[in-house]
Amino acid sequence: MSVNLLGQRMVILNSAEFASELLEKRSAIYSDRPTLTMSGELVGWKNTLGLVRYSDKFREYRRFISRKMGTKSLVQEFYQLEEMETRMFTRRVLKEPENLVAHIRRTAGTIILKISYGYTVKDGADPLLDLVERAMVQLSEITRPGAFLVDVLPVLRYFPSWFPGAGFKTQLASWSKTYSDMEDVPLDFVKKQMQSGTNVPNFTSELLERENLTAEKETILRLSAEVTQSRTTLTGGADTTVSAIYSFYFAMMAYPEVQQRAQEEIDRIVGNERFPRLEDRGNLPYVDALVKEVLRFHTIAPLGLPHRLTRDDEFQGYHLPKDTIVIANIWKFLNDPDVYPNPSVFDPTRYLYSEGHPPQRDPRELAFGFGRRKCPGMNLADVSVFISCAMSLAVFDIRKPIENGRVIEPVFGALDGTISHPLPFRCDIKPRTAQARALILSSE
Repeated sequence: MSVNLLGQRMVILNSAEFASELLEKRSAIYSDRPTLTMSGELVGWKNTLGLVRYSDKFREYRRFISRKMGTKSLVQEFYQLEEMETRMFTRRVLKEPENLVAHIRRTAGTIILKISYGYTVKDGADPLLDLVERAMVQLSEITRPGAFLVDVLPVLRYFPSWFPGAGFKTQLASWSKTYSDMEDVPLDFVKKQMQSGTNVPNFTSELLERENLTAEKETILRLSAEVTQSRTTLTGGADTTVSAIYSFYFAMMAYPEVQQRAQEEIDRIVGNERFPRLEDRGNLPYVDALVKEVLRFHTIAPLGLPHRLTRDDEFQGYHLPKDTIVIANIWKFLNDPDVYPNPSVFDPTRYLYSEGHPPQRDPRELAFGFGRRKCPGMNLADVSVFISCAMSLAVFDIRKPIENGRVIEPVFGALDGTISHPLPFRCDIKPRTAQARALILSSE
């Protein structure tokens, strides 16, 4: 589908095959980003990995990130951390199940901060964790397509806040402060730790030690480390992980038969005397398929971030001029009934081989973006979501809430944003057995 918005040509891809052809096979000319006036120019995120133009700077960012988590084998370095923090997550959920989403956010942020900066999150309120969460909420809001008229009419940046369409200026200072704090505070923490000899090895300190730190290199370090912490966040990150795990809890409540089958597999393969580990994944095909379905069932980044064409191109008989904005409709790809029959149903078996029925397409090929703009933290995100799902299934029963003797049927809804989160929902979370409770508490 093609539209012209005030002279700006925009193409929305509703076919995964078209997205693959253009954004992957022709990625050399489809990997740029358009100028996003609100989030990029006014707030300041324009030089971060998700929004930076396709350039030598972009390739430098990707190189830094790939050193740490560019392959599945590289993220094995973080298995112990992922498992330890997820065990702590189950303990928090046991004690305060009503604060589920807060526990998910805390765990995701804790892992990313440790990997990126060697920072240990404090019990209770933590200033750096709060900063990360605030930055991710704001970033998802200000990059949402159509959220701000100034992205279509950049001239509005020069008008006073009372002018129609310029109301964003009332919050601009706060958003810009959050961005500048994200750029400075974590890196300054690492540098102080290194100077005092108390640094715990982490991605940022490794780069500081390895690189000849010119002013430009330090700027790259500030921005690439910040994006790593968001990982999985700039459509990718802690935020992506949060959305996926929260969606998992909804799905288990809504589809108890799926939950039961996954629990039976864990009981049979792992037993009930320990938590599942990441090394068990190959022996848990149904749980692995369940994680894939979580990523398909609720599309975390429904439209991703826009691509920009850097020169004229021809496709399917159409002329696409330079500077055309190209958007991949990832939600449509993951809900295409020709690829995923009965897409509104949560069904992990669609990824399992059965005679005469080959597995349906792995949604991870679509959910994390395309080509050179694919989320660089997707391998870490995949690990985080799997271990959270597996450990939760091992020790918890997740049920529909009961109010006044009546079962409350779940209704799924989603919040708008570049990263889409489920609307808040209630569920009943209890340990499966006394042994499961003891296992959770043994993580203290």
